[in-house]
Amino acid sequence: MSTPPSPPPSTPSVSLRGLTKDFAGATVVDHLDLDIASGEFFSLLGPSGCGKTTTLRMIAGFSDPTSGTILVDGEDVTGTPPHQRDVNTVFQSYALFEHLDVRGNVGFGLRRKGIDRRTIDDRVGRMLELVELGDRAREKPARLSGGQRQRVALARALINEPQVLLLDEPLAALDLKLRHAMQAELKAIQREVGITFLFVTHDQDEALSMSDRVAIMNNGVIEQCGAPEDVYERPTSVFAAGFIGTSNLISGTWSRGCVCVAESLAIPVPGHQDSAEGDAVSLTVRPEKIWLSDLTPQMFRVPGTIVATSYHGATTQYVVAIADGLSLTVLEQNLPRMRADDRWQAGDRVELGWLPEHTVVLR
Repeated sequence: MSTPPSPPPSTPSVSLRGLTKDFAGATVVDHLDLDIASGEFFSLLGPSGCGKTTTLRMIAGFSDPTSGTILVDGEDVTGTPPHQRDVNTVFQSYALFEHLDVRGNVGFGLRRKGIDRRTIDDRVGRMLELVELGDRAREKPARLSGGQRQRVALARALINEPQVLLLDEPLAALDLKLRHAMQAELKAIQREVGITFLFVTHDQDEALSMSDRVAIMNNGVIEQCGAPEDVYERPTSVFAAGFIGTSNLISGTWSRGCVCVAESLAIPVPGHQDSAEGDAVSLTVRPEKIWLSDLTPQMFRVPGTIVATSYHGATTQYVVAIADGLSLTVLEQNLPRMRADDRWQAGDRVELGWLPEHTVVLR
């Protein structure tokens, strides 16, 4: 398991120490250690069943850990009931009160705390303006769109001014266009209110576009944690490379500074010193890092044959067969004046290449 980057010197908003959860003899979260900085937009990213939602539920207090410690703003809350923790949760299902209008939903938590009506009205009004629902205050949830319902749920959670806002796949039920719009809105709101967001998602693009840091979870452990650019450009494990984006995964044997994939193919990996002669090694090269034209002398080159093409509007994806049955995926930008005849076709012989620094060795 990789070690998460060190957090800033101030007290983290959330600290997990040895957090473990067992269900019926199976370990769902396995001795998790993690620090989330104050004001950070942090995402737990992974496939279904990896333990990310269970981790969030333990932080919220909805599920008790088998072992380990949860600290919020330096305070141990491991055994504290959910309503006494300085966190709020936004669920995928929104969980709105259908009999209350928008204003009633947003102000519900303040009313339960016994806050006076004038203060509630003022804070609800400001929160509705923040989420751009000031003109829908008297509407019932049934009359709202999915995106508007999501913003009501967000406003209801934020109005209590929690130390940490937990978001459990809150955009998963929205259509693609609305989901992209809400991603931008959610990030803008987080910057404005300045509190810590812990966002759980299985959507890689969502995590990369919104987060300050991303933790990739697999089988209850964190495979890699870092800034979006780091986890994408420099994955540290086979799982991390394969889960985020499209990646060419290549296996071979380490010999004299190269990964030998076949008798006719040895891929140089400059600077790599962690493998001994004869070790099994896996590496990856992102498809957009591979070129099919305008190759430079600095690139590692290999001949191949186009076996499949796939047009994606702004890009075209090629599958290129190289040595001994190995195929690589290549992603090329379609230039503004490019015609269909300008693109490579199945059966074309090509030479592909990439810069050696774009070869990443994996655990």
